[in-house]
Amino acid sequence: MVTTRIWLSASGLPVFSRMARRAIAMLSALAIAAMLWPAAAAAEHPEVTKRRAEERKAFTDAEIIDGFFRIVFGAEFHVSGRVDRIRKYEGPVRVYVESRAKPDRRKQVERVVADIRSKIPNLDIAMAESRDDANVTVTLVRDRDLKKTIREFYGREQAARIVKSLEPQCLSGFRKDDLFRIQHSDVIVVVDAGEFIFLDCMYEELLQALGPINDDDDLPWTMFNDEVQMAFFGIYDQYLLNILYDPRIRAGMTKEQVKALLPQVLPDVRALVARLNGLQD
Repeated sequence: MVTTRIWLSASGLPVFSRMARRAIAMLSALAIAAMLWPAAAAAEHPEVTKRRAEERKAFTDAEIIDGFFRIVFGAEFHVSGRVDRIRKYEGPVRVYVESRAKPDRRKQVERVVADIRSKIPNLDIAMAESRDDANVTVTLVRDRDLKKTIREFYGREQAARIVKSLEPQCLSGFRKDDLFRIQHSDVIVVVDAGEFIFLDCMYEELLQALGPINDDDDLPWTMFNDEVQMAFFGIYDQYLLNILYDPRIRAGMTKEQVKALLPQVLPDVRALVARLNGLQD
């Protein structure tokens, strides 16, 4: 018999009212930026372009390894079960989008999935044509419907615990089997809080749905930090996800087992990320 466990993660700031004020300020600034840089806004959101230019791109082995163990082990919120093992998909990942609100951002989700696929070559991830063909379901909702949707997915009692603990603006969670292989993930993202916030949520929640479900506010280089807004798949997080999806790292491994493999895995991941991003290794 296969048992399942659920882990949950939420992006956004830890206090909803503070997050809302920051969102309003950010949206006003981004609207001005879009007027100042219309050509750039058509290709890439100007705030994303600005953050890419400011992104730190060089990291020591120790910084990468420390972040990997902080983010991949543990869980920001979990219902039951062990969180001291590697959790990941060990087969193809197929993503289905259910859009329940306007604006319709399904095409943006497709672009995020394509970007993730291009940055994690050992992960077979693509869109699914139907819910039955998918093992990741992305539900797009209005901000005012988020809590109702969480209740729909997790029940009233557990939804209350989730909202009280995480106060989310978007949410992801997954179920795994006895071997710690992820079987299915659910991602809920609001669509009407602005494009930048949508992209920030979409990248973080979709990547966390692949396994790195913990957040750590002491890591300033990762999107898996409630104080960091990026809205793109940064260099540091590419290191973490490519270690996780290296074929030598298997679901169910302990920290000690992963540590024993990192001397072989990390140099290959460094070379891979350097090649994908045109960096000097």
